[in-house]
Amino acid sequence: MKKQLSVILFIVGLSLASVVTKAQTTEKQPVVKVTGEVTTPLTITDADLHQYKQAIVVRKDRDGNDHTYTGVVVADILQKAGVMMNRESLTKYLLVDASDGYQVIFALAELDKSFTDRTIILADTVDGKPLASGDGPFRIIVQDEKKPARCIKQVTGLKVVFAK
Repeated sequence: MKKQLSVILFIVGLSLASVVTKAQTTEKQPVVKVTGEVTTPLTITDADLHQYKQAIVVRKDRDGNDHTYTGVVVADILQKAGVMMNRESLTKYLLVDASDGYQVIFALAELDKSFTDRTIILADTVDGKPLASGDGPFRIIVQDEKKPARCIKQVTGLKVVFAK
């Protein structure tokens, strides 16, 4: 009887060890969720991001050094989600969420090429390398904005919302 109990406990122990090891080695892939007033909600992975046309934005850091960010124009992502850039979009905004709870807002007109020449991208690389863990894996980069407050790091969500 003791031998059977020992065998059962041994098997249970191995099973638990296997589950714990699998849980520790399975990493959740980072994503950006596109939600809100969209016709097609999206979940974007790093691989998905590379399926879009890539754009480049050069931005200075605090020390005045230029850095080249590569990513996707945010308007292109919203277009794929079914957001129409039209007169109605003047009453909508994009709420960008970060993993630490930080949020920023862009009027949809700020993202529309018929209103502005400024490029706003969802970046995943800087100077040809993946973003540092404290900045990425996804980051909004705003071309030619004087302060980097809306260059939000560790982006997890893009939500289109009516202002009304």
